[in-house]
Amino acid sequence: MRTLQKIDYSSETEQLAKFAKALGHPVRLVILKHLSTQSCCYTGDLVEILPLAQSTISQHLKELKDAGLIQGEVNPPKIRYCIDKENWDKAKHMFAELFKEDFNKISCC
Repeated sequence: MRTLQKIDYSSETEQLAKFAKALGHPVRLVILKHLSTQSCCYTGDLVEILPLAQSTISQHLKELKDAGLIQGEVNPPKIRYCIDKENWDKAKHMFAELFKEDFNKISCC
């Protein structure tokens, strides 16, 4: 029987994977594009532009927030969301570095 070994990834690699996972759903991309056009919005604002239940939108906002791409400020009973500019810049830099890799120098099959 084969045992699984834990791989120790760098914190940068884990952070990039977290950003990539958060960006890996079309609804989250629409949310980010919407947030990029204004200083902030509330969940209810997104319910008006996306044909989804508020609970579904809230789950997508949670994923983006957990990844650090957006921030949420609680103003009971609402939460106001905006882009986390520091982490957004970090994500852009990390993806740019990844896409600079020259995978053409590797021959395949």
